[in-house]
Amino acid sequence: MKKFRKVLDGLTTSSPGVTIGSPSCGSAAGTPTAAPTPREIDVQETLVSENFQLCKTVRHGFPYQPTALAFDPVQKILAIGSRTGGVRILGRPGVDCYCQHESGAAVLQLQFLINEGALVTACADDTLHLWNLRQRRPAILHSLKFNRERITFCHLPFQSKWLYVGTERGNTHIVNIESFILSGYVIMWNKAIELSTKTHPGPVVHLSDSPKDEGKLLIGFESGTVVQWDLRVKKADFRIYYDEAIHSVSWHHEGKQFMCSHSDGSLTMWNLRNTTKPFQVTFPHGKIQKDGRKESCKPILKVEYKTSRNSEPFVIFSGGLSYDKAGRRPTLTIMHGKAITVLEMDYPIVEFMVLCETPYNNEVQEPYAVVVLLEKDLIVVDLTQSNFPVFENPYPMDVHESPVTCTAYFADCPPDIIPILYSIGAKHKKTGYSQKEWPITGGTWTLGSHTYPEIIITGHADGSIKFWDASAITLQMLYKLKTSKVFEKPKPGEGRAADLVEEDPFAVQMVSWCPQSRIFCVVGISAHIILYRFSKYDANTQIVSLEVRLQCEAEDVISPSENENNPCFSEPSSHSPQLHHQHPVSPGNRTPEGSKDSVPCLKVKDRVVRVPPGYQSELVIQLLWVDGEPPQQITSLDINSAYGLLAFGNCNGLAVVDYLQKTILLCMSTLDLYGASDPYQRLTRSPRRNRQSTSGLTELTDNQQSIDMERSKSPTSDHVNGHCTSPTSQPCSAGKPRIPMGPEGPRLTRRGPGRPPFRKAQSAACMEISLPVSHTEESRENSFSRSRSSSVSSIDRDTKEAITTLQFGESYGRKSDALPTPCLWVGTSLGVALLIPMSIPTDQEERMEEPVTIGPSGAVQMLKGSVLRFGFLDCMGGIIQSPYEVWKDPNAPEDPDRPRRRKLVHFSPSSSQDAYGEGHLAVVCSERQAKIFLMPSQSCLYVHNITESSFVLRADVVSVSNSVCLACFCANGHVMTLSLPSLRPLMDVNYLPLTDMRIARTFCFTNGGQALYLSSPTEIQRITYSQEMCDNLQEMLGELFTPIETPEAQNRGFLKGFFGGNAQTFDREELFGEAAAGKASRSLAQHIPGQGGMEGMKVAASGVVGDLARARIALDERGQRLGELEERTALMMTSAETFSKHAHELMLKCKDKKWYQF
Repeated sequence: MKKFRKVLDGLTTSSPGVTIGSPSCGSAAGTPTAAPTPREIDVQETLVSENFQLCKTVRHGFPYQPTALAFDPVQKILAIGSRTGGVRILGRPGVDCYCQHESGAAVLQLQFLINEGALVTACADDTLHLWNLRQRRPAILHSLKFNRERITFCHLPFQSKWLYVGTERGNTHIVNIESFILSGYVIMWNKAIELSTKTHPGPVVHLSDSPKDEGKLLIGFESGTVVQWDLRVKKADFRIYYDEAIHSVSWHHEGKQFMCSHSDGSLTMWNLRNTTKPFQVTFPHGKIQKDGRKESCKPILKVEYKTSRNSEPFVIFSGGLSYDKAGRRPTLTIMHGKAITVLEMDYPIVEFMVLCETPYNNEVQEPYAVVVLLEKDLIVVDLTQSNFPVFENPYPMDVHESPVTCTAYFADCPPDIIPILYSIGAKHKKTGYSQKEWPITGGTWTLGSHTYPEIIITGHADGSIKFWDASAITLQMLYKLKTSKVFEKPKPGEGRAADLVEEDPFAVQMVSWCPQSRIFCVVGISAHIILYRFSKYDANTQIVSLEVRLQCEAEDVISPSENENNPCFSEPSSHSPQLHHQHPVSPGNRTPEGSKDSVPCLKVKDRVVRVPPGYQSELVIQLLWVDGEPPQQITSLDINSAYGLLAFGNCNGLAVVDYLQKTILLCMSTLDLYGASDPYQRLTRSPRRNRQSTSGLTELTDNQQSIDMERSKSPTSDHVNGHCTSPTSQPCSAGKPRIPMGPEGPRLTRRGPGRPPFRKAQSAACMEISLPVSHTEESRENSFSRSRSSSVSSIDRDTKEAITTLQFGESYGRKSDALPTPCLWVGTSLGVALLIPMSIPTDQEERMEEPVTIGPSGAVQMLKGSVLRFGFLDCMGGIIQSPYEVWKDPNAPEDPDRPRRRKLVHFSPSSSQDAYGEGHLAVVCSERQAKIFLMPSQSCLYVHNITESSFVLRADVVSVSNSVCLACFCANGHVMTLSLPSLRPLMDVNYLPLTDMRIARTFCFTNGGQALYLSSPTEIQRITYSQEMCDNLQEMLGELFTPIETPEAQNRGFLKGFFGGNAQTFDREELFGEAAAGKASRSLAQHIPGQGGMEGMKVAASGVVGDLARARIALDERGQRLGELEERTALMMTSAETFSKHAHELMLKCKDKKWYQF
């Protein structure tokens, strides 16, 4: 122990150059020369590269841009295809699987092999794929690429292995599902229609086999032609020519009639006895006008005709409304007997499908539900009740209800928090749902043994916050909080509110949550912060409002002569912001020039309000307009319940608020924080007189100031190469967002005086970086990869320095400190890490009355790039948690015998280390570098350059496999982990190229080796970088396929079978097999073996289709070898015959010649 203390004492003598982070520190992962060697800090690191593996776990949310729908009526699983080539397969809650076509081509159609555990997908690149669903992670077994024709429609009869494929040219091909090889049997369009017809019938839009006879195939062409093709005799039974284009066809189960939907909004019924004209034509939504003509109607895109034993048949269709009703929402119409019910949808209908009791098309269908796939939602309608209620959707399909603007992820939460949030949220659930259970019940899923409480928080553009239970790779909404309820609604035409019309002034920019104390903090886009406390009781409350003047005006950049009179940055002694209890400054408070001054962007409710149980607002902090300039966006936030303090910063400076006493402790510029410790030795000077405007969300100009410093700047630190991005573009991480925001380099235009700092609050899901037109293509392409570096000598002295990250914790403010004290670590966009010590009264009564004092800044450290994250380790390498206050319900009834006292939990770095000496390790990570400092000596022990060519977007100190590491996500798509404290690279995977700023803004790490990001505007993708979780993932995922007996076909009865026909059996193999139909042209389609892997092949081999496929492939291979042998034998015979012939001719020629005649 004595030896260790001497080592620590020796560290205090390290040179100042090391503290500042001289260039000698920054070459590679190594040790500064003046610091002690790393071996002197004896930390047993247990993590090795084998502990890490990156893989996707599960995807939540609504499939983005859906295109197709399919349902297996026996397995009861649902599949949804998307425009980007994704397929989501859903069963009972917990059974949720995502697959992706490598080509990324849109999915046109999906067909289940009913009760076989397989799925056929038809994609826009004219490729068919066969997916094996008998494994937890489905894989492609076969693919078939059409070369000369485009796929338009597919149909797979129940219990058939032959898939009918219609094409754009009007031809119908047949594919063997087992071998995925084309049959030689083709129905050519010119054979299907009459020879006398001069026009092409158009693409195939419908294919179905007759319920009465499987040997009859009904082919619908787009032009209005319908042909029933007899597959046995290879000719048409009948042909129908109709004037209107056909969109869909649906059979009556007896096979004697069918219904078509048309482009003029009509439905036609056809009887097979008389196909010259329809026996019924209806316009369900077309009324007769005064002049006797029908209203023109929109096309009916799909119709389904389903029969029921105990009631009239159902006719269900989408579209068909009259054109003159503008603004009508998309509809699904249910015609049941004479009753017509029109269901209005919130979004356009992509596809719908009626769910029936039987998989056989020649039995009474008995429909019980309709699945309706909308552009942004999935609903299921209950057909068994007369009012057609919808089922309550158990899947998290409403993540995007309002666009997601930020995310946070918390693993290993206190176990009691999820039930409490659920019980509060359950009280506000919608009612009116169907009483029946959700009908999609396929698959099996069990709660794995490797589960722990996890919560995901999403912030949205409308100001709402959603808490989700993410335990065991599922997602279920627990609780929804609306932050907009704190404010008065902006009314058009009322002063400043007129500027806010059609805006999203409440959009959530970042969140900070302490699960232990249940304190929750929200930062909004209107430069406001709301502090919430959790209570199980409702209450009447009056919201306290604090208004902060944190604005740097161009005229007031400090010069030596006016340092004392600087009105720009408020210091506690001179210009402390006023505390307003429900008395915000009037909107009419303006300067003589008519510009706004001392006005917040929003008005807090100034009356007592009744708040329900859950999160209840306690304090609102708003930044004020100053002389017509809107407040700058808040770029960093941290809250600590044990200290009762909240700190936030922007590109102007830092503010610290005591939320227990509702007072502002500190409000000053970043430059003032340094005092005499400014590492750049910036001298104040008289300002330039031109005014800097605030950053708009999307209005950008080409002006750009170069900030010459010893650091490489990234798009996040200099507003994307000099152009300010939206405040909602800031990524936020679990609990304590650390957002890089650059110094106010560029000069930005605004729409005129008094315009708020937001146009339309775009979401994290859809925000894009806007670059000026004058930029070259090269600069556009390199905006995320190329950096600029320059010299410190020409730093622009009035450049604003943004506060990019904040962290409260127990630390040593100065080298001479013997004991840790409460401190605030401050990181800036210029790569500076400041340490501000504080003095907080320990007694509870004193804490509520005595002021908290904040000392001058202590340690100043330097890194390359904006500082992103702080973390603290003890000298044994264990993570030091921030202190917190144990939650007590603020509205609980008072107990006179037990007065309410605050219970604090501290994790002091010295409390558990008496045997090892005092001090702790500080982890500081920036966009380029990570450094480990030993406190209190402030010596740099380790430094590692994380990236040279890119920059870090997110960094977190996380626990993995009972140890700690630093996890980083770079703009070039690399996910990296570094050991702590030695900063050894453990994993570096090129996972995800940054194609979209949405990923950068929403990517966040959490404990347990997990992370998430918004993969599309509607979907959350969770990933793991832990080898242990990858190994256990198979048991955590649900099974898509469960062995179920196929229901038997109903006994049709003697008379029905005798008179109804259909006695003839139909052998498709006999017709379509190679023996009868021959081989298809090789140039027509190309077979591509799947990449299903050994597991997929083994599992598939256990199925009926797999057995047949294996036998068929072996037979084909044997036949191919026999054919090749036969060809070689024939060639040898021909060669022998030729040789014999020539020899015979030569013999005849030479037979009579003498020897001397040769």
